[in-house]
Amino acid sequence: MKAWGSTLDPNGNSGIRFLGDPTAKFTAALDLAFDGSAVFGGQRSKRYALVVEDGKVKQAYVEPDNTGLSGASSSFFPP
Repeated sequence: MKAWGSTLDPNGNSGIRFLGDPTAKFTAALDLAFDGSAVFGGQRSKRYALVVEDGKVKQAYVEPDNTGLSGASSSFFPP
């Protein structure tokens, strides 16, 4: 996440926070985990992005195929 954030927001001015979920507890609570055993060796997180305002999720962008690059793309977010 750090490398992704440094690439997409090198000056830290976007207001976007790039957060990891190393234990997958947050992902599981959102019901965004999937069984990736065949390829990744266990439970994995779908690719997703959340728009959070005042501590509440206002919008969720979830990749329809779990690992693709369309739904959670930064192009879905307003500038």
